[in-house]
Parts: sequence; structure tokens; C-alpha cells
Amino acid sequence: MPTGLKASSSIVAIGFLATEGGPNTFSQTQVDLNLSPLDREVFVVLSVNLDPGAPDSVAALNTSTTSSLTATSQTGPVGLDNSNCLAHTKLSIRQNAGSVDGVAFARDSTETPATGLDYIGIIATNDFFVQVQGTNNITAKQVAGKLYGYRATASADVFAALVQSEVLSA
Repeated sequence: MPTGLKASSSIVAIGFLATEGGPNTFSQTQVDLNLSPLDREVFVVLSVNLDPGAPDSVAALNTSTTSSLTATSQTGPVGLDNSNCLAHTKLSIRQNAGSVDGVAFARDSTETPATGLDYIGIIATNDFFVQVQGTNNITAKQVAGKLYGYRATASADVFAALVQSEVLSA
């Protein structure tokens, strides 16, 4: 348990789905955690599972589906170098010019860190965001997943620091 926090729920799994509005169009879904800021409630994230739709196999084109889950709103899928990113994944198919056979690749952050971390992040504001965007696909793509964690109450100074850090890094 992080210092300055007291668990106020058992572990919960929150399912989500984000779908592109059209092929190769960035889309973002906002998921409400129903936290109580008056009670200085935060969400301690234990793990994230992202399951993006497979990219289309298009002759002579590289295609991909990229998705991320963040604590703040974004203008496109982001990588783990973004301080508000809790998970990222990318599926791609690479094809040479004139080729009809491609090679598939998958890159993602692990669902649970390999080390014995107590948590992978803390969401101090009321929402989290899920992003998805395809590249060179014929059909719209989506990402489904689950966020695992628990609600906790923060001390006043810890809550203020967490909210300020999250908002200022947006």
C-alpha cells in the first residue's frame, strides 16, 4: 500500500471499449471512475490489459492498430514515455511493396510488471482515457480491455500532490 493512502475497496476490474469513428481515425473513450474528490478518493492501478483489434492485411501496405490507456486526455495514442500512460500496445503487419504476404508484429507493455511492484500507477482525477488509432486499415479498429485496481483515500497533502501532478503533466 502506498504511503499516505488507505484502501477503501477490494480489488475491482473495470472493463472498457474504444472504437474508431472510421478507419484510421483517432478515437478516445473517457471512462468515469466515480471517485469522490470530497473524500480525497483515488484509484490505485494494479494492472491493465489492452486487447486491440488485429490490423487488416493490405497488399504492399504496412498496417497497424495502436492503443493506450492514460490518466489524462490525449490527442493520439501515446507511449510509455508519457508520464500519464499506464499501458500501451501496438499490433502491426509489415509488407514489402508488391507483396501480398505480410509478417505480423506485436509490441505492448506487460499486463503486470515483472517485478513485485505494489502498484503501477495512481489515478487522482475522476476519469481515465483509452485511445485507439489504426494506420492503413480498411475497417475501423477497436480496443477492449480491463483496468484492475482499488479505491483508496489519500491524506490531504498526498491527494493535493497527486492531483496537481496529474493535471500539470496533462
